[in-house]
Amino acid sequence: MKKMKTILVALAIFAGATSFVNAQSKIAHINAQELIESMPDFKAAQTSIEKVQKTYDTEIKAMVKELEAKAKLYDSEAESKTDEENAKRVSEINGMQDNIQAYRQQALQDLEKKKSDIFKPILEKAQSAIQKVGRAQGYQYVLDSTMGSGIILADGKDLMADVKKDLGI
Repeated sequence: MKKMKTILVALAIFAGATSFVNAQSKIAHINAQELIESMPDFKAAQTSIEKVQKTYDTEIKAMVKELEAKAKLYDSEAESKTDEENAKRVSEINGMQDNIQAYRQQALQDLEKKKSDIFKPILEKAQSAIQKVGRAQGYQYVLDSTMGSGIILADGKDLMADVKKDLGI
């Protein structure tokens, strides 16, 4: 019951603060994710990332195929080899597995860095356009109405069309 009162008080304060802000400020919204995904730069960047990812996937699959072939060969020859030679082969297989895992980790890191490098200018371009259009239209606040961003209702001015026009989309 005490938690419920605390929640109700917090909601009342939030509603009051929101009403106060709305009374003094112009507020607009935009679905930033939708904007970014509609940008031609984003689509080109996504294609580039997918191409790099396919290259890594192909290389990893080739490494795994080589590992499986070698493991199968070693397994079939195990009875005709000495314990020492079998131990070396097991060690070699383990080394190959470690190399594949290390390569996979490095590929993921490289891919994340490439994503960051490619998408950062696109995000900055979108943010700059949103700020430019928002300021030009006299808005003090522009909220991101992307699903899950915390905006429950977005009935105010939607800047999407104006920002797309500014970006030439």
